[in-house]
Amino acid sequence: MAATYEPIATTTLGSATNTVTFSSISGSFTDLICIMNLGVTNTFYAPRIRFNSDTGSNYSDTILSGNGSTATSERHTNATSILGSSTGYTGNSLSVTFIFTVNNYANTTTYKTAIGRSSSSNNEASAFVGLWRNTAAINSMTFFVGAGNFMTGSTFTLYGIASA
Repeated sequence: MAATYEPIATTTLGSATNTVTFSSISGSFTDLICIMNLGVTNTFYAPRIRFNSDTGSNYSDTILSGNGSTATSERHTNATSILGSSTGYTGNSLSVTFIFTVNNYANTTTYKTAIGRSSSSNNEASAFVGLWRNTAAINSMTFFVGAGNFMTGSTFTLYGIASA
């Protein structure tokens, strides 16, 4: 990792769960990055993200996905979370790497943007951009799947980017 990445928290799941939350996030960094190695128990469900427990229709996202032979794109507006992939993930293994970045998360005058990418051992890859239409500083992030659970052994590590 770059010297400016400061570990904030790591969670390794001891049992399958639908939701992982990082809370009480300090506002002392410029950006946040979450790196996950995960599996999901239901085929074709991808991670979703919410900020500050907001379940309102305040999110939008655009996703590009492909598997080597088929490419897809989709856009969601007025959604209740940011979706991390349109293809979902197949198989029952810890085969997905997911990197999620929130820029300028502590600013209280602008909406929050997020970018991410993912890949899996079954040749699925996605890139996405998301928007949370709220000017509040982000102090918690919740990752969840629409159905099923994150598998036992999945890891979630949150980093803060220190200002130079």
